[in-house]
Amino acid sequence: MSRPLLLRPVRRLIDGVDDALVLLLAARGRLAAAAARGKRRAGLPPRDPDREAAIHARAQRLAARVGVPAATASALMDLSLVGAAEAATDPSDQAIPQFLLHLIPPPNRLAPLLKHLPKSPQARFLEQAMARVLATSLAAGHLEFLRNRRLGIEVTDLGLHWVIGLHGDRVAVVGGTPEASVRGSATDLLLLAARQEDADTLFFQRRLVLTGDTELGLAARNLLEGLPWASVPLGLRIGLDRGARLAHRARAAHAGRPGWRTAA
Repeated sequence: MSRPLLLRPVRRLIDGVDDALVLLLAARGRLAAAAARGKRRAGLPPRDPDREAAIHARAQRLAARVGVPAATASALMDLSLVGAAEAATDPSDQAIPQFLLHLIPPPNRLAPLLKHLPKSPQARFLEQAMARVLATSLAAGHLEFLRNRRLGIEVTDLGLHWVIGLHGDRVAVVGGTPEASVRGSATDLLLLAARQEDADTLFFQRRLVLTGDTELGLAARNLLEGLPWASVPLGLRIGLDRGARLAHRARAAHAGRPGWRTAA
């Protein structure tokens, strides 16, 4: 008769611990959402692999001290990080239902249409976009490495390619054969432009590829990595951010389907 009497209060305590775990996960999610908003304002990537590794390492040290199996601690941290990522998601990411994302055509299906567009409007649009994004870097002299040089930008799945250089006091489409090229898919280049992925990660995963002159290519890579995001006009930042999120969600919705390239 004593066993059920002892079991009941112990179970109540277990229930209290379970409730506390859920509340702690909710609190962590809200804090992660606040951190994510700060990252977006500062133009930082949404994920920080070094930070995640430190979280796991700290959890393993604590687990060893209190006798929790290492695999359990690792699984709990994975659950916590996933929950935090979901809590940190911008509500605008969910504005378009999943079934509508499937209606967005993969970029390479647009390539035949873009091929028939005149080159000059494309070049003007690119020059205007670069002028706004690179204004601070240009004023600081960080683009001098492009003077009298030719850098190619290739959007592989859209079939677009430009050669740019520093022409006077502006970055312009100059034509000719590039000495080095940056190549990637439309989505990955947009994620980079919106600072939702960092250049090192994209290049390491071969989602962006540098070819040609090594010195020029590395200078371009360093420029992309160090762009002063806060100096980009707010409206353009918002447009890039929303466009990158939409493209990323659409690519995820099409994952595994033919026609949507996930890498350059």
